[in-house]
Amino acid sequence: MLKIYNTLTRKKEIFQPYDKNNVKMYACGITVSGNAHIGHLYQAMIYDIIRKVLEKNGYKVTYARNYTDIDDKIIASANKLGIDSKVYAENMIKKIDEEMRYFQVDEPTIWLKATENIDNIINFVKRLIEKGYAYTTKNGDVYYSVEKFSKYGCLSNRNLEDAKNNYRIENDEEKKSPLDFALWKSAKAGEPYWISPWGKGRPGWHIECSTMNMTAFGEQIDIHGGGRDLIFPHHENEIAQTEALTGKQFAKYWIHNGLIKVNGQKMSKSLGNSIILEDLKKKYPPETVKFALLQNSYRSDINLTDEIFDLAEKQMYNFYSVLNKVEQTFKIGSETLIEDNEYDKKVNEALQDDFNTPKALSYLFDIFKEMSKKVKDLDDSVVKDYFKVKQAYKILGLFVNDSKKVLEFYDNKNQIEIPSQIKEMAEKRWQAKLNKDYQQADVLRQEIENQGYQIKDSKEDYNIIKK
Repeated sequence: MLKIYNTLTRKKEIFQPYDKNNVKMYACGITVSGNAHIGHLYQAMIYDIIRKVLEKNGYKVTYARNYTDIDDKIIASANKLGIDSKVYAENMIKKIDEEMRYFQVDEPTIWLKATENIDNIINFVKRLIEKGYAYTTKNGDVYYSVEKFSKYGCLSNRNLEDAKNNYRIENDEEKKSPLDFALWKSAKAGEPYWISPWGKGRPGWHIECSTMNMTAFGEQIDIHGGGRDLIFPHHENEIAQTEALTGKQFAKYWIHNGLIKVNGQKMSKSLGNSIILEDLKKKYPPETVKFALLQNSYRSDINLTDEIFDLAEKQMYNFYSVLNKVEQTFKIGSETLIEDNEYDKKVNEALQDDFNTPKALSYLFDIFKEMSKKVKDLDDSVVKDYFKVKQAYKILGLFVNDSKKVLEFYDNKNQIEIPSQIKEMAEKRWQAKLNKDYQQADVLRQEIENQGYQIKDSKEDYNIIKK
């Protein structure tokens, strides 16, 4: 029985979609005004896993994500480079798509772009004006009248006065109320624009997601997701727009992932502490990053300390070393489906409880400890364990790559300039091993490890890596 924490009700609820086994799910995507960072990856990874958990529960999931490909920051970034904002956005989308593929995040069912829905957005805004929820200005802007929507604040749990006092509001002399937000922005000189009934302009940010949701799914969806920073005002405004138009509940379940901090500070461009995917992919393989991030509850903030990925890398190296030893020791054939898989049952049970990835990962340490012992004892029952663990953790994107290639990546990455005395001890140890003087080989290995290095043996050679 799948339970999901619903931001709207502030409690865990048994998941029951509107249409039996069919699930409509939308997650806010990236505004492509610059390089994608680890927060973007984390959000995409979480909703990819949520989609897979739903599918494993027997649901047919239609999952939509969007790209915001026109806004002030995109225009500013394009102007700095002296290129058209459309070209800039297209180039950034292509780059971000490639980075997401590297980190093995699967594509959604539907991709949506703001600029491909301009006519739908204009129509949506026209209908809000007709219903009295929006108004035009003499400059050609269109604003949503927040005070007309009595439920405003239902998601963020704040009333209008709280919102006015606690939210930085951009005042405009033509607004009827400071909290009113733009549905359509009149074009400034030199900016891209589309023709509308109110003149040349472009859509506001909030209206894009409401419109794209309706384009993809109709009036109601089961799940709407995004980062916790989007609860107010973005998701609050989506509810106001959509429900004012339809008179129906927009999304049944609102899911929000936590935010990324770096060494205790909020990650931001102004602080210069953003972890850019372009840089991250040069340092770590996908599973290292996933293992590091998924040890945290998706609803909690993650504090990325300096060593978090290095620790995850060491652990993944150890896991893959065991898998590789099983492959080398026993003849592993094609993937075998294990029907009665207790690992799979434990992982599923954890994920049924609001996608509890930390609990699912906690089982790995005992599993691999037992597998390592079985390999040493030449216990061929470890082959069944090998398939069970790969089968159980595929849903989290773990243990899906070739073990030899993964270990080679780690070994090559950790090749550094080794001090001459360490090299000499390593060579003496190798010769002692060849001479079957295993006691001396163990003494030298321990001395090497005491000095912060580690020996990785193969059949014909060895590597020295930094611990």
